Amino acid sequence: MQDFELLDVSLYVEELGRLGIPLGGSGAKGPLEIPEGAVVSLGLTFRLGRDIDAVVFEDVREWDGEQIGSTRTALGGFRTGGPYEVRLPPERLPVGRAHCGVYGVTGRVVDGEGHPLAEEHHRIEVAHEPDAHGPEAHEPEAHEPKAPGPGAHAPKPHG
Repeated sequence: MQDFELLDVSLYVEELGRLGIPLGGSGAKGPLEIPEGAVVSLGLTFRLGRDIDAVVFEDVREWDGEQIGSTRTALGGFRTGGPYEVRLPPERLPVGRAHCGVYGVTGRVVDGEGHPLAEEHHRIEVAHEPDAHGPEAHEPEAHEPKAPGPGAHAPKPHG
């Protein structure tokens, strides 16, 4: 058995529930889309092949190729065995079009001395949600003409 075996990584999103994140950094299906302003929490499930006194989770966030932040969360000491499930404190994603886009997130589990135990890299897309009270959500009044339905005046494909 390995010293540390990561079994599951999940993102818990207030509005969407549990979203499983494939292990191995295989973002083959593209980034995981999450609405701006959502409250999210990361869940880790792992098993240990030896006692580890100080397990720490580190994450590094990148946007547009630049590191924009990092956190370090002490998870505690664990005995051989498992599986153990840990859920990190929730946090709110940024709000506003300026913060929307694709972020790279690298999560790393290390022991108390900084030796790597596991590492995953994934992409998260913070997606703009139309404002329920903004102009995009405006319903025409009874005297205003309604816009045609989707595809009514769709442009013809070129070629």
